[in-house]
Amino acid sequence: MKKLKVIELFAGVGGFRLGLEDTENYKVVWSNQFEPSTKTQHASTVYEARFGSENHRNQDISEVPTKDIPDADILVGGFPCQDYSVAATLNNSKGLIGKKGVLWWSIHRILSEKKNPPKYLFLENVDRLLKSPSNQRGRDFAIMLKSLDDLDYAVEWRVINAADYGMPQRRRRIFFLGYHKSTPLYKQFKKIKVEDWIFNKGTIATAFPITSTSIKMISFGITEDLVSLSKNFNLDKKLSPFQNTGVFIKGKVHTVKTTASYIGKRTVLADVLQKGQIPAEFYIPEEEHDKWYYLKGAKKETRTSKSGFTYHYNEGSMIFPDALDNASRTIITGEGGKSASRFKHVINTEKGLRRLTPVELERLNMFPDDHTLLEGISNTKRAFFMGNALVVGVIKKIGEVLSDNIKTT
Repeated sequence: MKKLKVIELFAGVGGFRLGLEDTENYKVVWSNQFEPSTKTQHASTVYEARFGSENHRNQDISEVPTKDIPDADILVGGFPCQDYSVAATLNNSKGLIGKKGVLWWSIHRILSEKKNPPKYLFLENVDRLLKSPSNQRGRDFAIMLKSLDDLDYAVEWRVINAADYGMPQRRRRIFFLGYHKSTPLYKQFKKIKVEDWIFNKGTIATAFPITSTSIKMISFGITEDLVSLSKNFNLDKKLSPFQNTGVFIKGKVHTVKTTASYIGKRTVLADVLQKGQIPAEFYIPEEEHDKWYYLKGAKKETRTSKSGFTYHYNEGSMIFPDALDNASRTIITGEGGKSASRFKHVINTEKGLRRLTPVELERLNMFPDDHTLLEGISNTKRAFFMGNALVVGVIKKIGEVLSDNIKTT
Protein backbone atom coordinates (compact mmCIF):
# COMPACT_ATOMS: atom_id res chain seq x y z
CA MET A 1 0.00 0.00 0.00
CA LYS A 2 1.22 3.49 -0.80
CA LYS A 3 1.93 5.74 2.15
CA LEU A 4 -1.10 7.69 3.35
CA LYS A 5 -0.74 11.39 2.66
CA VAL A 6 -1.15 13.58 5.75
CA ILE A 7 -2.07 17.21 6.39
CA GLU A 8 -0.77 18.19 9.84
CA LEU A 9 -2.39 21.25 11.42
CA PHE A 10 -1.44 22.95 14.72
CA ALA A 11 1.76 20.96 14.36
CA GLY A 12 3.67 22.30 17.38
CA VAL A 13 7.08 20.67 17.30
CA GLY A 14 5.83 17.66 15.36
CA GLY A 15 4.36 15.07 17.73
CA PHE A 16 1.79 13.77 15.27
CA ARG A 17 4.39 13.59 12.51
CA LEU A 18 6.85 11.68 14.68
CA GLY A 19 4.27 9.10 15.66
CA LEU A 20 2.75 8.57 12.23
CA GLU A 21 5.91 8.60 10.12
CA ASP A 22 7.59 6.21 12.56
CA THR A 23 5.08 3.58 11.42
CA GLU A 24 6.40 4.02 7.84
CA ASN A 25 2.80 4.06 6.57
CA TYR A 26 2.30 7.84 6.47
CA LYS A 27 3.91 10.84 4.80
CA VAL A 28 3.18 14.43 5.83
CA VAL A 29 2.68 16.38 2.61
CA TRP A 30 1.71 19.74 4.16
CA SER A 31 1.96 21.18 7.66
CA ASN A 32 1.08 24.36 9.49
CA GLN A 33 2.15 25.83 12.82
CA PHE A 34 1.40 29.34 14.02
CA GLU A 35 1.37 30.78 17.54
CA PRO A 36 -0.68 34.00 17.55
CA SER A 37 0.46 35.12 21.01
CA THR A 38 4.15 35.40 20.22
CA LYS A 39 6.17 37.37 17.67
CA THR A 40 8.98 34.82 17.40
CA GLN A 41 7.62 31.52 16.10
CA HIS A 42 9.78 29.15 18.15
CA ALA A 43 7.75 25.97 17.64
CA SER A 44 7.63 26.44 13.88
CA THR A 45 11.38 27.04 13.88
CA VAL A 46 11.97 23.73 15.66
CA TYR A 47 9.56 21.95 13.32
CA GLU A 48 11.38 23.22 10.23
CA ALA A 49 14.77 22.35 11.73
CA ARG A 50 13.69 18.75 12.25
CA PHE A 51 11.54 18.11 9.18
CA GLY A 52 12.51 20.79 6.65
CA SER A 53 10.69 23.88 5.44
CA GLU A 54 9.27 22.36 2.24
CA ASN A 55 5.45 22.32 2.30
CA HIS A 56 5.43 23.83 5.81
CA ARG A 57 3.50 27.04 6.47
CA ASN A 58 3.99 29.37 9.42
CA GLN A 59 0.78 31.35 9.07
CA ASP A 60 -2.54 31.74 10.85
CA ILE A 61 -4.48 28.79 9.45
CA SER A 62 -7.66 30.86 9.27
CA GLU A 63 -5.89 33.04 6.69
CA VAL A 64 -4.53 30.18 4.55
CA PRO A 65 -6.66 29.73 1.40
CA THR A 66 -7.99 26.18 1.08
CA LYS A 67 -6.63 26.03 -2.47
CA ASP A 68 -3.10 26.28 -1.05
CA ILE A 69 -3.53 23.07 0.94
CA PRO A 70 -2.92 19.90 -1.10
CA ASP A 71 -5.25 16.93 -1.17
CA ALA A 72 -4.44 14.23 1.37
CA ASP A 73 -5.82 10.99 2.78
CA ILE A 74 -5.89 12.11 6.39
CA LEU A 75 -5.99 15.38 8.31
CA VAL A 76 -4.45 15.38 11.80
CA GLY A 77 -3.88 17.88 14.57
CA GLY A 78 -4.13 18.82 18.20
CA PHE A 79 -6.27 21.92 17.86
CA PRO A 80 -6.76 24.54 20.61
CA CYS A 81 -9.53 24.06 23.16
CA GLN A 82 -11.78 27.09 22.74
CA ASP A 83 -15.42 28.17 22.87
CA TYR A 84 -16.92 26.55 19.77
CA SER A 85 -20.24 28.39 19.89
CA VAL A 86 -21.92 29.19 16.58
CA ALA A 87 -23.11 32.75 16.02
CA ALA A 88 -24.93 32.30 12.72
CA THR A 89 -25.03 30.36 9.48
CA LEU A 90 -24.01 31.87 6.20
CA ASN A 91 -26.41 32.01 3.28
CA ASN A 92 -24.66 29.13 1.56
CA SER A 93 -24.71 25.71 3.15
CA LYS A 94 -20.93 25.37 3.39
CA GLY A 95 -20.05 28.29 5.61
CA LEU A 96 -20.24 28.90 9.33
CA ILE A 97 -19.56 31.90 11.50
CA GLY A 98 -18.19 31.08 14.92
CA LYS A 99 -16.29 33.31 17.31
CA LYS A 100 -13.35 35.03 15.66
CA GLY A 101 -10.14 33.07 16.00
CA VAL A 102 -11.82 29.79 16.93
CA LEU A 103 -9.70 27.37 14.97
CA TRP A 104 -12.14 24.47 14.86
CA TRP A 105 -13.91 26.38 12.09
CA SER A 106 -10.67 26.47 10.10
CA ILE A 107 -10.66 22.67 10.12
CA HIS A 108 -14.33 22.72 9.14
CA ARG A 109 -13.64 25.19 6.32
CA ILE A 110 -10.92 22.99 4.85
CA LEU A 111 -13.13 19.89 4.99
CA SER A 112 -16.14 21.68 3.49
CA GLU A 113 -14.33 23.57 0.73
CA LYS A 114 -12.11 20.82 -0.60
CA LYS A 115 -13.38 19.05 -3.71
CA ASN A 116 -11.59 15.93 -2.43
CA PRO A 117 -11.72 16.21 1.36
CA PRO A 118 -9.52 13.96 3.53
CA LYS A 119 -11.03 10.50 3.92
CA TYR A 120 -9.91 10.24 7.54
CA LEU A 121 -9.46 12.60 10.50
CA PHE A 122 -7.25 12.03 13.52
CA LEU A 123 -7.61 14.79 16.12
CA GLU A 124 -6.60 15.40 19.74
CA ASN A 125 -7.68 17.74 22.52
CA VAL A 126 -7.85 18.06 26.30
CA ASP A 127 -10.43 15.80 27.91
CA ARG A 128 -12.48 18.70 29.29
CA LEU A 129 -13.75 19.14 25.73
CA LEU A 130 -16.37 16.51 26.63
CA LYS A 131 -17.88 18.71 29.34
CA SER A 132 -17.41 22.31 28.23
CA PRO A 133 -18.74 24.96 28.65
CA SER A 134 -19.86 24.97 32.29
CA ASN A 135 -23.41 26.19 31.57
CA GLN A 136 -24.00 23.73 28.69
CA ARG A 137 -21.99 20.65 29.55
CA GLY A 138 -20.88 18.85 26.38
CA ARG A 139 -22.12 21.52 23.99
CA ASP A 140 -18.75 22.13 22.34
CA PHE A 141 -18.23 18.46 21.56
CA ALA A 142 -21.82 18.15 20.32
CA ILE A 143 -21.21 21.04 17.89
CA MET A 144 -18.09 19.36 16.58
CA LEU A 145 -19.82 16.01 16.13
CA LYS A 146 -22.80 17.55 14.34
CA SER A 147 -20.59 19.66 12.09
CA LEU A 148 -18.66 16.54 11.07
CA ASP A 149 -21.91 14.64 10.56
CA ASP A 150 -23.05 17.41 8.20
CA LEU A 151 -19.83 16.80 6.24
CA ASP A 152 -20.51 13.04 6.05
CA TYR A 153 -18.06 11.80 8.68
CA ALA A 154 -18.67 9.22 11.37
CA VAL A 155 -16.61 9.67 14.54
CA GLU A 156 -15.21 7.42 17.25
CA TRP A 157 -13.56 8.83 20.37
CA ARG A 158 -11.78 7.83 23.55
CA VAL A 159 -10.17 9.63 26.46
CA ILE A 160 -6.79 7.92 26.84
CA ASN A 161 -4.40 8.23 29.75
CA ALA A 162 -1.03 7.28 28.25
CA ALA A 163 0.20 5.82 31.53
CA ASP A 164 -2.69 3.32 31.56
CA TYR A 165 -0.96 1.63 28.63
CA GLY A 166 2.56 1.54 30.03
CA MET A 167 3.76 4.92 28.79
CA PRO A 168 5.83 7.20 31.05
CA GLN A 169 3.37 10.07 31.68
CA ARG A 170 -0.09 10.32 33.21
CA ARG A 171 -1.49 12.47 30.43
CA ARG A 172 -5.23 12.28 29.69
CA ARG A 173 -6.34 13.46 26.27
CA ILE A 174 -9.32 12.84 24.03
CA PHE A 175 -8.45 11.29 20.66
CA PHE A 176 -11.03 11.00 17.92
CA LEU A 177 -11.08 9.56 14.45
CA GLY A 178 -13.34 10.56 11.60
CA TYR A 179 -14.31 8.28 8.70
CA HIS A 180 -15.81 9.77 5.55
CA LYS A 181 -18.86 7.90 4.27
CA SER A 182 -17.05 7.21 0.97
CA THR A 183 -14.48 4.98 2.71
CA PRO A 184 -14.68 1.20 3.07
CA LEU A 185 -14.00 1.59 6.81
CA TYR A 186 -17.12 3.73 7.25
CA LYS A 187 -19.19 1.12 5.47
CA GLN A 188 -17.61 -1.68 7.50
CA PHE A 189 -18.21 0.00 10.86
CA LYS A 190 -21.74 0.93 9.84
CA LYS A 191 -22.58 -2.77 9.43
CA ILE A 192 -21.44 -3.96 12.86
CA LYS A 193 -23.11 -3.53 16.23
CA VAL A 194 -22.19 -0.32 18.04
CA GLU A 195 -21.00 -2.36 21.05
CA ASP A 196 -18.58 -4.30 18.83
CA TRP A 197 -17.27 -1.09 17.31
CA ILE A 198 -16.67 0.51 20.71
CA PHE A 199 -15.30 -2.50 22.62
CA ASN A 200 -13.65 -4.77 20.06
CA LYS A 201 -13.45 -3.86 16.40
CA GLY A 202 -13.01 -0.09 16.31
CA THR A 203 -9.61 1.39 15.53
CA ILE A 204 -9.10 2.84 18.99
CA ALA A 205 -10.38 -0.29 20.77
CA THR A 206 -7.94 -2.41 18.79
CA ALA A 207 -5.05 -0.07 19.56
CA PHE A 208 -5.94 0.41 23.22
CA PRO A 209 -8.10 -2.39 24.64
CA ILE A 210 -10.77 -1.59 27.22
CA THR A 211 -13.04 -3.43 29.60
CA SER A 212 -16.75 -2.92 29.93
CA THR A 213 -18.24 -1.21 32.96
CA SER A 214 -21.46 -1.54 34.89
CA ILE A 215 -22.68 1.72 33.40
CA LYS A 216 -25.23 1.24 30.65
CA MET A 217 -24.63 2.51 27.12
CA ILE A 218 -26.23 5.92 26.54
CA SER A 219 -27.68 6.68 23.11
CA PHE A 220 -29.24 9.92 21.89
CA GLY A 221 -29.66 11.90 18.72
CA ILE A 222 -28.10 15.21 17.70
CA THR A 223 -30.30 16.45 14.89
CA GLU A 224 -30.69 20.20 15.45
CA ASP A 225 -28.99 22.69 13.17
CA LEU A 226 -25.73 24.05 14.54
CA VAL A 227 -27.07 27.42 15.64
CA SER A 228 -29.93 25.84 17.63
CA LEU A 229 -27.51 23.29 19.06
CA SER A 230 -25.19 26.08 20.14
CA LYS A 231 -28.00 27.86 21.98
CA ASN A 232 -29.90 24.95 23.48
CA PHE A 233 -27.77 21.81 23.95
CA ASN A 234 -27.89 20.52 27.55
CA LEU A 235 -28.70 23.99 28.83
CA ASP A 236 -28.07 24.44 32.59
CA LYS A 237 -27.48 20.71 33.14
CA LYS A 238 -24.81 19.75 35.68
CA LEU A 239 -23.40 16.76 33.81
CA SER A 240 -22.29 16.16 30.24
CA PRO A 241 -24.08 13.31 28.42
CA PHE A 242 -20.76 12.28 26.83
CA GLN A 243 -18.77 9.52 28.51
CA ASN A 244 -15.08 8.85 27.92
CA THR A 245 -15.75 6.48 24.99
CA GLY A 246 -18.19 6.57 22.11
CA VAL A 247 -19.15 6.72 18.47
CA PHE A 248 -21.32 9.10 16.47
CA ILE A 249 -22.82 8.04 13.17
CA LYS A 250 -25.76 9.35 11.13
CA GLY A 251 -26.92 11.78 13.79
CA LYS A 252 -26.82 9.40 16.75
CA VAL A 253 -24.46 9.25 19.73
CA HIS A 254 -23.59 5.99 21.51
CA THR A 255 -21.40 6.56 24.57
CA VAL A 256 -20.26 4.60 27.62
CA LYS A 257 -17.72 4.83 30.40
CA THR A 258 -14.86 2.36 29.96
CA THR A 259 -11.59 1.49 31.68
CA ALA A 260 -8.22 0.56 30.22
CA SER A 261 -7.20 -3.07 29.89
CA TYR A 262 -3.43 -3.48 29.77
CA ILE A 263 -0.96 -6.12 30.90
CA GLY A 264 2.62 -5.37 30.06
CA LYS A 265 5.73 -3.35 30.87
CA ARG A 266 5.16 0.01 32.50
CA THR A 267 7.65 2.84 32.11
CA VAL A 268 8.12 4.91 35.26
CA LEU A 269 9.74 8.28 35.92
CA ALA A 270 13.02 6.66 36.99
CA ASP A 271 13.32 5.06 33.55
CA VAL A 272 13.55 8.40 31.72
CA LEU A 273 16.15 10.11 33.93
CA GLN A 274 19.41 11.14 32.33
CA LYS A 275 22.60 9.52 33.46
CA GLY A 276 25.80 11.43 34.12
CA GLN A 277 26.40 15.09 34.81
CA ILE A 278 23.31 17.28 35.14
CA PRO A 279 23.79 21.06 34.74
CA ALA A 280 23.79 22.95 38.05
CA GLU A 281 20.85 25.15 36.98
CA PHE A 282 18.43 22.26 37.51
CA TYR A 283 19.34 21.77 41.18
CA ILE A 284 17.32 23.64 43.80
CA PRO A 285 19.45 25.55 46.35
CA GLU A 286 18.82 24.46 49.94
CA GLU A 287 17.75 27.95 50.95
CA GLU A 288 14.82 27.64 48.52
CA HIS A 289 13.59 24.24 49.69
CA ASP A 290 11.11 25.76 52.13
CA LYS A 291 9.34 27.59 49.26
CA TRP A 292 8.90 24.35 47.38
CA TYR A 293 7.68 22.43 50.42
CA TYR A 294 5.15 25.18 51.15
CA LEU A 295 3.78 25.24 47.59
CA LYS A 296 3.58 21.45 47.38
CA GLY A 297 2.05 21.08 50.83
CA ALA A 298 -1.50 21.21 52.17
CA LYS A 299 -2.89 24.65 52.99
CA LYS A 300 -5.75 25.86 55.10
CA GLU A 301 -5.44 29.58 55.56
CA THR A 302 -7.20 32.92 55.37
CA ARG A 303 -6.25 35.10 52.44
CA THR A 304 -7.11 38.62 51.33
CA SER A 305 -7.60 39.55 47.67
CA LYS A 306 -6.25 42.74 46.08
CA SER A 307 -9.70 44.27 46.42
CA GLY A 308 -9.66 43.63 50.17
CA PHE A 309 -12.00 40.63 50.17
CA THR A 310 -11.11 38.06 52.83
CA TYR A 311 -11.65 34.36 52.07
CA HIS A 312 -10.72 30.88 53.32
CA TYR A 313 -8.32 28.93 51.08
CA ASN A 314 -7.92 25.14 51.21
CA GLU A 315 -5.59 22.99 49.14
CA GLY A 316 -4.42 19.39 49.47
CA SER A 317 -0.82 18.25 49.51
CA MET A 318 1.10 16.75 46.60
CA ILE A 319 3.68 13.97 46.67
CA PHE A 320 7.01 15.74 47.03
CA PRO A 321 9.52 14.96 45.70
CA ASP A 322 7.88 13.17 42.75
CA ALA A 323 7.68 9.37 42.98
CA LEU A 324 10.23 7.64 40.77
CA ASP A 325 8.43 4.27 40.76
CA ASN A 326 5.33 5.50 38.91
CA ALA A 327 4.57 7.25 35.66
CA SER A 328 5.06 10.99 35.96
CA ARG A 329 2.40 13.58 36.54
CA THR A 330 1.21 15.57 33.52
CA ILE A 331 3.71 18.05 32.12
CA ILE A 332 2.31 21.58 31.98
CA THR A 333 3.46 24.56 29.90
CA GLY A 334 4.88 26.28 33.00
CA GLU A 335 7.26 23.38 33.72
CA GLY A 336 10.41 25.35 32.90
CA GLY A 337 12.32 27.97 34.85
CA LYS A 338 13.93 28.09 38.27
CA SER A 339 11.10 29.67 40.27
CA ALA A 340 9.33 27.53 42.87
CA SER A 341 6.02 26.06 41.71
CA ARG A 342 3.38 23.66 42.95
CA PHE A 343 3.13 21.93 39.58
CA LYS A 344 6.70 21.52 38.36
CA HIS A 345 8.32 18.11 38.69
CA VAL A 346 11.06 17.76 41.32
CA ILE A 347 13.05 14.60 42.03
CA ASN A 348 15.36 13.64 44.87
CA THR A 349 18.88 12.63 43.84
CA GLU A 350 22.18 11.93 45.60
CA LYS A 351 23.13 15.54 44.93
CA GLY A 352 19.86 16.95 46.19
CA LEU A 353 16.50 18.09 44.82
CA ARG A 354 16.36 19.01 41.19
CA ARG A 355 13.93 19.83 38.40
CA LEU A 356 13.64 17.71 35.26
CA THR A 357 15.82 18.52 32.27
CA PRO A 358 14.43 19.25 28.78
CA VAL A 359 15.59 15.82 27.60
CA GLU A 360 13.74 14.11 30.45
CA LEU A 361 10.60 16.06 29.58
CA GLU A 362 10.99 15.01 25.94
CA ARG A 363 11.28 11.39 27.03
CA LEU A 364 8.06 11.68 29.07
CA ASN A 365 6.30 12.56 25.81
CA MET A 366 8.30 9.88 23.96
CA PHE A 367 10.09 12.39 21.72
CA PRO A 368 13.67 11.76 20.57
CA ASP A 369 16.34 13.18 22.87
CA ASP A 370 17.15 16.82 22.10
CA HIS A 371 14.32 17.10 19.57
CA THR A 372 13.77 20.68 20.74
CA LEU A 373 17.44 21.57 21.21
CA LEU A 374 18.20 24.47 18.90
CA GLU A 375 20.28 27.63 19.09
CA GLY A 376 18.13 30.46 20.40
CA ILE A 377 15.61 28.14 22.10
CA SER A 378 15.82 28.41 25.91
CA ASN A 379 15.34 25.50 28.29
CA THR A 380 12.19 27.23 29.57
CA LYS A 381 10.80 27.32 26.04
CA ARG A 382 11.72 23.68 25.50
CA ALA A 383 9.73 22.79 28.62
CA PHE A 384 6.82 24.87 27.31
CA PHE A 385 6.85 22.84 24.07
CA MET A 386 6.52 19.60 26.02
CA GLY A 387 3.69 21.02 28.10
CA ASN A 388 1.86 21.67 24.86
CA ALA A 389 2.83 18.37 23.21
CA LEU A 390 1.24 14.93 23.16
CA VAL A 391 2.57 11.49 23.94
CA VAL A 392 3.99 10.26 20.65
CA GLY A 393 3.44 6.60 21.53
CA VAL A 394 -0.34 7.07 21.55
CA ILE A 395 -0.25 8.56 18.04
CA LYS A 396 1.98 5.79 16.73
CA LYS A 397 -0.21 2.99 18.08
CA ILE A 398 -3.48 4.42 16.75
CA GLY A 399 -1.76 5.21 13.44
CA GLU A 400 -0.55 1.62 13.10
CA VAL A 401 -4.01 0.18 13.61
CA LEU A 402 -5.69 2.73 11.35
CA SER A 403 -3.32 2.01 8.45
CA ASP A 404 -3.77 -1.77 8.98
CA ASN A 405 -7.55 -1.35 8.92
CA ILE A 406 -7.36 0.70 5.73
CA LYS A 407 -5.18 -1.95 4.10
CA THR A 408 -7.56 -4.80 4.91
CA THR A 409 -10.82 -3.12 3.80
